[in-house]
Amino acid sequence: MKKRHRSKELLRTKRLVWFYRISSVSLFTLGLIVLLGGQGFRVNLTPSEPLGLWRIVEPDRPVLVGDLIFICPPATDEMREARARGYLRFGLCAGRVAPLIKTVVAESGQEIEIHDNVRVDGRPLPHSRVARTDGQGREMVHYHGGFVPPGTVFLHSEFPGAFDSRYFGPLPIEGILGLAQEVWTYAP
Repeated sequence: MKKRHRSKELLRTKRLVWFYRISSVSLFTLGLIVLLGGQGFRVNLTPSEPLGLWRIVEPDRPVLVGDLIFICPPATDEMREARARGYLRFGLCAGRVAPLIKTVVAESGQEIEIHDNVRVDGRPLPHSRVARTDGQGREMVHYHGGFVPPGTVFLHSEFPGAFDSRYFGPLPIEGILGLAQEVWTYAP
């Protein structure tokens, strides 16, 4: 009887030790994420850009075509639908979504044409095929095209399944958090 009781006590102690270990590691990891997040570090878990650790760097000049940026999308019905479909991750931007990492491919005044692919000022944009359906077979509504309005940028990712301006159109430059700088990444 004593052996059985002692065995149960030992099992409880082991479980408690593992619980404390897991809790400690979790709290340490959470604290590290908060600390790094306050310093402009972000972890990218989406295939639109290489996976890993990135840093948001405040630019010392206006953002230009070709710049890779972090941007918070506005809290619109389109973005809420994208979040519900799983295209956007949970985060601290308006609408409780994570910032996007995208390349600026057009700025105010440039013309965007969207058919099967994207054209910027009449020139085809490489790797810009427009999907008609998402990975789950749901219809994808694409941006209608036109001139990029003042105060906005048109964004793109070369990843075929990326959710970018092909679908939601230009985003306001007020949402730009900064340039995206790779710290430690892995491109699968």
